[in-house]
Amino acid sequence: MSTLVGASGWDAWIAAGTVAAVFAAMAATRVAPYLLLLGGLAVLLVAGVIGPGDALAGFANEGVATVGLLFVVAAGLRETGVLDLLIVPLLGRPRTERGARGRLIAPVAAASAFLNNTPLVAMMLPVVLDWARRARVPASKLLIPLSYASILGGMCTLIGTSANLVVNGMLIDAGHGGLGLFDLAAVGVPCAVVGLAYLWLGVGPLLPARGEVADALEDPREYTVEMVVAAGSPLAGKTVEQAGLRSLPGVFLAEIHRGGRVIPAVGPGERLEAGDQLVFVGLVDSVVDLQKRPGLVPATEQVFKLDAPRADRWFIEAVVSHRCPIVGNTIRDGAFRTRYNAVVIAVARGGERIDRKIGDIVLQPGDVLLLEAPPAFVDQHRNSNDFYLVSRATDAQPPRHDRAWLAVGVLAAMIALVLGSVLSMFVAALCAAGAMLLLRCCNEEAARRSVDWQVLLAIAAAFGLGRALDRTGAASAIAHGLVGVAGDDAWWAFAAVCIATTLLTEVVTNAAAAVVMVPIALQTAAGLGADPMPFVVGIMISASAAFATPLGYQTNLMVYGPGGYRLTDFVRAGVPLSALVLATNIALTPRVWPF
Repeated sequence: MSTLVGASGWDAWIAAGTVAAVFAAMAATRVAPYLLLLGGLAVLLVAGVIGPGDALAGFANEGVATVGLLFVVAAGLRETGVLDLLIVPLLGRPRTERGARGRLIAPVAAASAFLNNTPLVAMMLPVVLDWARRARVPASKLLIPLSYASILGGMCTLIGTSANLVVNGMLIDAGHGGLGLFDLAAVGVPCAVVGLAYLWLGVGPLLPARGEVADALEDPREYTVEMVVAAGSPLAGKTVEQAGLRSLPGVFLAEIHRGGRVIPAVGPGERLEAGDQLVFVGLVDSVVDLQKRPGLVPATEQVFKLDAPRADRWFIEAVVSHRCPIVGNTIRDGAFRTRYNAVVIAVARGGERIDRKIGDIVLQPGDVLLLEAPPAFVDQHRNSNDFYLVSRATDAQPPRHDRAWLAVGVLAAMIALVLGSVLSMFVAALCAAGAMLLLRCCNEEAARRSVDWQVLLAIAAAFGLGRALDRTGAASAIAHGLVGVAGDDAWWAFAAVCIATTLLTEVVTNAAAAVVMVPIALQTAAGLGADPMPFVVGIMISASAAFATPLGYQTNLMVYGPGGYRLTDFVRAGVPLSALVLATNIALTPRVWPF
């Protein structure tokens, strides 16, 4: 106690106590993490431990802004169907939970070695959530591995994390020379391999099973919808299973109409042909998802005859009333599109299977129609006698498949400009988000809806808490205390530096932990007459080994809410991984860079 008080005053204890209280609340309650983090930030601000500048530092942080912009970039990729093009070939359709983790973590770790892991996870998060639902794997079984794999990949190169670049800059300033792009690989790659093996083989039982796909039988509104395999579709020539149309969540392929004949009870080995009419039965969200599948188009050509462009339309549910003038007529004979400027995509009738094509369905009172229509339809017919109820079906909008290659080009340009050091990640993401909007890969509504404000608030507030520990000297005092117990043995001092960095990075950002530890490590190495390089490399690896708490790394906070996690989930899954990476780091680094 006297060490902290003497070094930095009572503010250090207030800062440490507040962070501890936030951790305790995250472990003991189900209050949203961003509320607890903002509450802790407010306590420190009111107590005068930090000023408004430090409290707001996270909200003005370039990394936080970059994450927000990348949500918009991801929206453009999602709205144009590009994410579906990436999901099927890259992630496939795993048969087991372990298989799903294996397919996910390897490419994420590889990409993270060259792309900053925070924006990578920002782009992958909606992909993995959607893929988990389709693969019938709880999202909570995949999102922590997503975050951890990105962190492990970042250890392998100098540009993998911002902390590596910060430490390298401090090393150069101290007159010791810098590291090359792949110098860290000698230790980082073994650490990543050990960590990925753990994520693939060992972490499964330690992860919670939350956010599982609901059983389709729980909702009686089962729609019948027809989709056509378009000419030139990538699905043509593939079997139903290869096309990813088997065991879909919330919807099933009931039959195929091909050249005047019907193929019922479609098997997984049935090969699709261009022009096939596929009849699906399922829930509204799943039916809407089918509209986004590249290579599938609505069976009715009426969707291409509406006045409004598809990008400006909504999916709307309407319940037919007994006063509707076309009750008793087929959808085609009643000229539904001409009368209402809306197209019927699917029909639900009290759980009953409607064994007719959409245009041939005779409307009855109580039928629930899934429509594609301009937004004005809701206001125009909300109080109409023709429908009992009119409401927007989902937040999703009809896909913009015609702009898919524009979205791919924007993404490729953003990555190329960053890798070529032409633009910073923030500027590149800003340009890419603007391009997605200007090229109409997504509209303003989809862009606003895509931003996860809870994630951004949580990250920004966590910056403030870490800043408090840093500015009050609490972090430095704790680090000095841990390293001080090592004595005069170089190996033990090195191990103490690595352990102290690992513990510190769990409560402040990895860059802040590195900034605190590098001067301590350089002083320790000089006092022992040892080469400072192993100490510095050990800090680079340890500063990224933030697996045991959601506060330790931005990517952990990003998956915290969407995965439905609690603090104990990170402790249970992350502590063994932290121990494995720490042990590998301590064992290998002095062999590559001797004292």
